[in-house]
Amino acid sequence: MSNQKPASAQTLGTESIGKLLVQYSVPAIIASVATSVYNIVDSIFIGQGVGPMAISGLAITFPLMNLVIGFCTLVAVGGATISSIFLGQKNLNRAMETVNTVLMLCVIHSVVFGGLSYIFMDPILRLFGATDETLPFAREFIKVILIGTPISYIFIGLNNVMRATGYPRKAMYSALISVAVNIVLAPIFIFKLGWGISGAAWATIGAQSVALVWVLHHFISKKSFVHFNFRCGFFNTLVIKRIYAIGLSPFLMNCCACLVVIFINKSLLATAGADGNIAVGAFGILNRTSMFFVMIVFGVTQGMQPILGYNMGAGKIQRVKDTLGKGLWCGFAITAVGCLLTETMPDVLSRMFTTDATMIDMARRAYRIYFIIYPVVGIQVVIQNYFQSIGKPKLSIALSLTRQLIFLLPLLWLLPRYWGVDGVWAGMVGSDGLAFLLAVTVLIIYNKKFIKKYDKTLTAPSEA
Repeated sequence: MSNQKPASAQTLGTESIGKLLVQYSVPAIIASVATSVYNIVDSIFIGQGVGPMAISGLAITFPLMNLVIGFCTLVAVGGATISSIFLGQKNLNRAMETVNTVLMLCVIHSVVFGGLSYIFMDPILRLFGATDETLPFAREFIKVILIGTPISYIFIGLNNVMRATGYPRKAMYSALISVAVNIVLAPIFIFKLGWGISGAAWATIGAQSVALVWVLHHFISKKSFVHFNFRCGFFNTLVIKRIYAIGLSPFLMNCCACLVVIFINKSLLATAGADGNIAVGAFGILNRTSMFFVMIVFGVTQGMQPILGYNMGAGKIQRVKDTLGKGLWCGFAITAVGCLLTETMPDVLSRMFTTDATMIDMARRAYRIYFIIYPVVGIQVVIQNYFQSIGKPKLSIALSLTRQLIFLLPLLWLLPRYWGVDGVWAGMVGSDGLAFLLAVTVLIIYNKKFIKKYDKTLTAPSEA
């Protein structure tokens, strides 16, 4: 019984798609919401306890944070995807070899990237838009995050694999443990001990350390169906290549997000004049809010990933299509709620982060413009992650690049020339709209050319 396969993994190819999505997505959504909540709570504590320049300094760190996460997801998402595909192919040894490889790659990535970023911290932050007023806050926060990258990488990487190999609830619990500890530690470190913005960073690393113990216990235990097995090896070239091939899409997405935030920060500093730092802070508020809803959609796509990967590996194409259809409706509904809330109560949301009247006014304007077509963002995110989950990373990468570079950067260069700060928000809207149209077009073409041919072999009706 020690190596008994979890029931959730056994039924990925037979259980109804709706039931599987609830089983896998709800824990992933809870985990994603929890992560977003403690990011938001950190921002609220920083804004209310340290001041508006601290919020702006935190916003300056977003590009570097995206790079930090990018080098982690390069391994985490790729490892999670191929481990579920190997399970669908009944190849348990390769699945365990993938777990071993994810652990080693997370350690290597964290040491190399975290170390280099720490050495060149100030030039990087200056490049990202830090001014004399915001640099001290940005430096104080990010140096702690970089010190803790080995903990963050191993936790995120293995937690993704845990979810993909049949343990969505345990992956949810690890995220909830991290959030609960963070929420307790943050006010103590920021207010009680007087550590300021660095206290928020130390709370994050401390919380992830506690959750990492839980994750490592899971993979060390032989009671887990997929666990550390040193006899399976650590550096299989084929496994590493597949991890990087599939993980390249979210990696590039985070790199693109890094470049985009740099351009947005620079554009806001150039167009807002004396209020440039305040405008950057308003963007930080907008970004935190937007990412809250996107992270919920990511929870849906994380729940879809093992279902898609397993059934693609097993050749059950109709189940893949059914999973995609339900995921698209979920993505749309989630971002539609985000649109409704931000359009009707922008001041309530922005006052959570700051009491500065100028920053609240700018955040209100940003909310009203950016979230106009926000519901389609959920659809675009689901489609992009769909291609990643079925082992088509090139399509996923292409959709990511078009949204965040090919469409957005020209609009950020053009529109602020005529509309000032509003042009920055409008550029983001235009990019999302164009990316949605392209994603839908690519999906329709792909389904006609690559999936329709499998329908002839299917005799069973679509499962609800």
